[in-house]
Amino acid sequence: MKKTYSIVIAAIMIILLWHLSSIALNKPFLPSPFKAGLSFLTVVTNGDLPPHFIISSYRVAIGIGCALLLAIPTGLLMGWNNKIDLVLSPLLYVLYPIPKVVFLPIILVLFGLGDAPKIILIAFVLYFQLVVVIRDAAKGIPYDQKQVIRSLNATKLQTLSHLTLPYCLPSVMTSLRASLGTALAILFIAETFASFSGLGYYILNRMDSRDYLAMYAGVIGLALLGGGLYALINIAENTVCKWYKLMADKSSNH
Repeated sequence: MKKTYSIVIAAIMIILLWHLSSIALNKPFLPSPFKAGLSFLTVVTNGDLPPHFIISSYRVAIGIGCALLLAIPTGLLMGWNNKIDLVLSPLLYVLYPIPKVVFLPIILVLFGLGDAPKIILIAFVLYFQLVVVIRDAAKGIPYDQKQVIRSLNATKLQTLSHLTLPYCLPSVMTSLRASLGTALAILFIAETFASFSGLGYYILNRMDSRDYLAMYAGVIGLALLGGGLYALINIAENTVCKWYKLMADKSSNH
């Protein structure tokens, strides 16, 4: 309830600031939140916005899923095996600081103008962020916990399923939540570059045609997409990391 109350207060403050800015500027490119909200309802009910919302949701969800599928085994292997870490870490350190969006033209040339380049770019960006977090989490498993599971003669598969993955999952979820903004930013950039669908395309197209109310409706749609994905990540964390939440609650109570 406290968290919900804080979110509602923050939303009210943002809307109030938006409204005051709209009054102060009194320009067509910054309509009031009430007009933008009505425009959002209009483009949703007339079917103009939903197809773009659906395709953007698909692209970012598949991109995040691909990044997880690739990053989890890579990060675990680097955390488990120092030799593999020694080989792959220099590659990560060289590629990690490079803005991955600069590879968009190359990806477009290789994969065309469909969904594939957008999904690949999102997965490419998130992959490096997640790999580093997962590797560090796997390396940070306390020695005494490793000794306990070894004393039980656990196999490598049992160690992975009962110790390594549960220990790394909270870090993965935190990293995924922190990377969500990056994923949506990359989605927006990819959809404004040689694209004819998605929320990024919709927003830029309405801006070019000076239809500012529809443009802000697209911005609201993108914000709702981000909020929905954030909520889904929280639900997933509460489902797969119950033990971590219980420990955190106990420690906060003490």
